[in-house]
Amino acid sequence: MTTPLAVPGPSPEVEAFRRAQLKRYKALATGLLVFAGVVFLACQIYQHTTPNAPAWVGYVRAAAEAGMVGGLADWFAVTALFKYPLGLKIPHTAIVKNKKDQIGESLGGFVGENFLNAELITEKVRSAEVPARLGGWLSEPTNANKVSHETGKLLANVVRALDPADAEQIIKTGLIDKLASPQWGPPAGRLLEQLMQEGRTEPVVEELIGWLHRKSLGSEDLINRLLDERRPAWAPRFVNDIVGDKVYRELVTWTSEVKANKNHEARQAIKRFLNTLAQDLQHDENMIERVEGIKHDVMGSAAVEQAPARIWAGASQSLVTAALDEESILRQKITQLALTWGQRLVDDPELRARLDQRVTGMAAFLADNYADEITNIISETVQRWPADEAVDKIELMVGKDLQYIRLNGTVVGSLAGLAIYTVSQLILHFI
Repeated sequence: MTTPLAVPGPSPEVEAFRRAQLKRYKALATGLLVFAGVVFLACQIYQHTTPNAPAWVGYVRAAAEAGMVGGLADWFAVTALFKYPLGLKIPHTAIVKNKKDQIGESLGGFVGENFLNAELITEKVRSAEVPARLGGWLSEPTNANKVSHETGKLLANVVRALDPADAEQIIKTGLIDKLASPQWGPPAGRLLEQLMQEGRTEPVVEELIGWLHRKSLGSEDLINRLLDERRPAWAPRFVNDIVGDKVYRELVTWTSEVKANKNHEARQAIKRFLNTLAQDLQHDENMIERVEGIKHDVMGSAAVEQAPARIWAGASQSLVTAALDEESILRQKITQLALTWGQRLVDDPELRARLDQRVTGMAAFLADNYADEITNIISETVQRWPADEAVDKIELMVGKDLQYIRLNGTVVGSLAGLAIYTVSQLILHFI
């Protein structure tokens, strides 16, 4: 079964005001009808009890009688729209209640035929000059800031609404698993080989040699300590100092020569090592297997297992903070983008024309392809409204105007009755 929908209505305060207003106008229309009936009865009794009653009594009686008939007829018509008059199930009464679904279908069809027509919508959209108005609006800094503010709020809400488990799974599938799936050795070897061919390993080699030279300059105490720990017990200490000083000076001299001489053999040895490493990473099965073992250990470590959660926690927090901070680069970029696009729409007629063509084309596409779905929403929504509640809300919306029909029926009926009675008296007078 279809779940019933609550019928939309005004706020409780407005609804209470309208109910009081409807009750007041119902009382006024009913009071006028009762007044016409009382006048008719009074005139009827007066004429019946007074043989020579004045002529004007007949005119008043005729007006009151016709007004009473007109008021009763319109009361029946208005009441029959929403309920059974006096509770009598007369055919073609309680129309809104009994024909609610058909009314919904008719309303949906009317909207579809008259408002969701592709030609009409395209004309209206084109005449609205959406691109020009949008460009003028966006080119104002205040409005661009509004766009940035609302976009930031939306982005922050979207990020907050995402399930961390889903986001972490996406990071794991899209980053961690893809990083772990291929072999590491051959790609690393090709990358190292390309870097060497392009000369991009030279700064690394230079930095390594500079680091070794700096370390050698501060290694004297370390050398002496190592030699002291390993010298025989019988060896004199001054021998250890002489040897340590010699080793230190030779080490400093050697690293200094390597640093100064761009063609030093040590540099060439490092390059040969890197070249051999690049080839082994690509073609040596043992090296490839060793790298795969390292990869397996790295990817199976606790740090990598926890990486998706940490990445998402940091990224989401940074994104929310940037989205809500009006001074952030993200918000400033959104503002600048809005201003730029707005000014381009203002200055570029061709861009406006292209955008207008897209907007009108989209509107026509929606009208041509989804008009039936929209009208079905209207008819299905009306069908799901509870009949009694729908009748009550509809009467509340239009009941006041319908009471004017009752008032007009009584007044117009009185005037018509008076006119008919007057014409008949004139005819009888001249016969």
